[in-house]
Amino acid sequence: MEWFDAEGYTIARAVVQRGVAAVYVLAFVAVLRQFRPLLGERGLLPVPAFTARVPFRAAPSLFHRWFSDRLVAVVGWVGVLVALTLVAGLPQQGPPWLPLLAFGVLWALYLSVVNVGQVFYGFGWESLLLEAGFLVAFLGSDEVAPPVTVLVLLWWLVLRLELGAGLIKWRGDPAWRDLTALYYHHETQPMPGPLSRLFHLLPRPLHRVEVLANHVTQLVVPFGLLVPGPVASTAAAVMVVTQLWLVLSGNFAWLNWLTIVLACAAIDDASWRWALGLVGVDVRVAPAAGDPPVRFVVVVLAVTVLCVWLSRHPLRNLLSRNQAMNAAFNVWHLVNAYGAFGSITRRRTEVVVEGTRDAEPTTATWHEYEFRGKPGDVRRLPRQYAPYHLRLDWGMWFLAIGSSAQLRWFVPFLGRLLEADRATLRLLAHDPFGGEPPRWVRAHLYRYRFATPAEHREIGQRWVREDDGLMVDAVDRARLARMHAGR
Repeated sequence: MEWFDAEGYTIARAVVQRGVAAVYVLAFVAVLRQFRPLLGERGLLPVPAFTARVPFRAAPSLFHRWFSDRLVAVVGWVGVLVALTLVAGLPQQGPPWLPLLAFGVLWALYLSVVNVGQVFYGFGWESLLLEAGFLVAFLGSDEVAPPVTVLVLLWWLVLRLELGAGLIKWRGDPAWRDLTALYYHHETQPMPGPLSRLFHLLPRPLHRVEVLANHVTQLVVPFGLLVPGPVASTAAAVMVVTQLWLVLSGNFAWLNWLTIVLACAAIDDASWRWALGLVGVDVRVAPAAGDPPVRFVVVVLAVTVLCVWLSRHPLRNLLSRNQAMNAAFNVWHLVNAYGAFGSITRRRTEVVVEGTRDAEPTTATWHEYEFRGKPGDVRRLPRQYAPYHLRLDWGMWFLAIGSSAQLRWFVPFLGRLLEADRATLRLLAHDPFGGEPPRWVRAHLYRYRFATPAEHREIGQRWVREDDGLMVDAVDRARLARMHAGR
């Protein structure tokens, strides 16, 4: 079975399997903490209403058969516990079908979540996690060498991920082609991090160098993955360094970290030993115990053929002038198209939600609700939340740039604030009313920009904002009910 085994990638398998499992831990923790107020029985977009109008064949999920908030909690806890065993490497110590079964459970459970998650789960990294979890399931256990065909499929995934992101930028916004995209991006990205303002204030010539380096990393370097050994290992290392730069400059959920983990699949054992040897770590790889079972080989080859066949869709997408960004071509989220920031917003608009307990809204004193991640308080330093995903905060960014799809949940969100719904309030950083219901709420628009160094020294603010009018005027429960009925 020498043709089937990739003996020189044992460390890569361990890193990728455990890394992908770690991301699943975060994903299921988010299910436990956020799913109920967003999508539960009384959520902003309740799953029962979705499954009533969307058939199972269009969005396969165990929640089509039955749904309850308690079942969601069971799914979340099972996902966390199974993923933790994989992070610890326990299933990997058994026969090759054991990690396959464990990752299969994670994939099936998370597919059930994503397929009913609607706009709150409409992100490219959801499909990326599902595809990654499906593929690493077939890498086997410590008893056998990693199957070479599965490794090639992982390299193909990383190539699609990086090349798709590079092409969508080049074909999309001219700011990427004239190297000016980072004049705006650090300031207008969905969720700035604690260092984003410092990145934004870098000299503009350096921003142009950043964009050029990004193009090289995404449009040229990925082809190095096609040359296994030192070339592919070097290409993967360049991608890892680039992704770490992105980690420092913003909050993109687990997209960057999962890309780093997947890129490690292309680093061979010799390169790992050399790199770790530089820091005094001596790594010894135990040889596989024996040949893989024939049934395992047959299953892996069948999956390989399936993924090669499904690859025709993303390949055509990469070659198309009308390239789709973050597209899943099947309901199982296997072999998808990826990309990010095909267009760059030039200014930042924030929706600031306010409430008051005064009787008359026109003369009221308004108090702001503070979200965990998105900008609000102009003095507050943005926090680093990635790789954790704050779904409500991301939805508020899309709402601010004019996404009509977000309005379906925003009106119910205002209603939950008027009710002082505890589950909803736990998604926020600060409730100005201490758990008591306000009389009125409204949505105010502001233009935000990073404060210059001089402004920061003078007024102590990290942001400067200007009033941009009202998005939703003052509403109480009665008015909101009429709005909701008229949607």
